[in-house]
Amino acid sequence: MPDDATPREEIHKDNAHPAPTEQAAAAGVSPAAASEAMEEVAAIVEKFPGTVFHSSHGQPVVYLDRAVWHDVAVFLRDEQEFTQCLDVTVVDHLADEVRLTVDGVTPERFEVVANLLSHPRNRRIRAICEVPVDDPTVASVTDLYPGANFGEREAYDMFGVTFEGHPDLTRILMPDDWVGYPLRKDDAPGRVPVAFKGDPSPR
Repeated sequence: MPDDATPREEIHKDNAHPAPTEQAAAAGVSPAAASEAMEEVAAIVEKFPGTVFHSSHGQPVVYLDRAVWHDVAVFLRDEQEFTQCLDVTVVDHLADEVRLTVDGVTPERFEVVANLLSHPRNRRIRAICEVPVDDPTVASVTDLYPGANFGEREAYDMFGVTFEGHPDLTRILMPDDWVGYPLRKDDAPGRVPVAFKGDPSPR
């Protein structure tokens, strides 16, 4: 197989941050369809006061109070036909030099992130809740989306966030007797600097 005329890294650099309209067009999504998806999410915001809607590169994102994390998952599954939870993960913002600020959202050190799909309606949504370091707990959604089981265990194993109600919240990657949470920014292994190819400002 011959090499590409233009290195793929160069192609990605040129298209690293396309505008939302360009992303929608590339995906074959019309502006009207994108607008319709935003209206659906607005219904979620209305049902759960305190929820904040945000558009991230054309994708709808809802910031939730963690107290309603499970309730929103029920609403999304049962009333909005979001039938699949793609993943559940955690972001540790401890070492952020710059952080996205969203009006109406009080940032905490951790964010729990879930990506959901509605196959019947061809919709995608990202749900985020802020979790403080002094009480790193949130409700499990494994009873609603069994596929979230391993994602929540991994998030617990790597970040130490507890998913209340999980049927088997044990380590999944690290040994059972491991001390610490390797992906926390203040965990010893996490403090080893890593330089990635093409990173303009390695830390």
